[in-house]
Amino acid sequence: MTSAAKFEDWRRHIIEDRDGITRILDATRRIAVLGIKIDPDRPAHFVPAYAQQAGFEIVPVPVYYPDVTEILGERVYRKVADVPGEVDMVNVFRRSHDIPPHVDDILAKRPKSVWMQSGIRNDDAAEQLARAGIDVVQDHCLMVELRRRGR
Repeated sequence: MTSAAKFEDWRRHIIEDRDGITRILDATRRIAVLGIKIDPDRPAHFVPAYAQQAGFEIVPVPVYYPDVTEILGERVYRKVADVPGEVDMVNVFRRSHDIPPHVDDILAKRPKSVWMQSGIRNDDAAEQLARAGIDVVQDHCLMVELRRRGR
């Protein structure tokens, strides 16, 4: 494979089009939420709550709240890699500059996709994930996309 072909190969995992987003959502059942919050007024709480009500299994992976053991009625895990079983998507609620320290943890779990919420974009982290064969969506709200699909 030429270096140009290798470049194109990983780029196909950077998802920016409606068809790609639809494909990811259709393949997703279980979502680990990195950076989930306990405050119901914060997007990092109400977006995963919405996805849960839409039928997705939510696995909370908070960065804060060391004493919390359950969010949205589900057991909390401290790292994505610690989540038992397969994870279809890691939904990221971290500031763009705070994502790199989580990349190795995400890579260890090998989810099908990583979804960075609205306003969250880290091209270096996205490239690392895409080069590992993981589909990456950046700067899109999961709740908006679910609503668009009537879920």
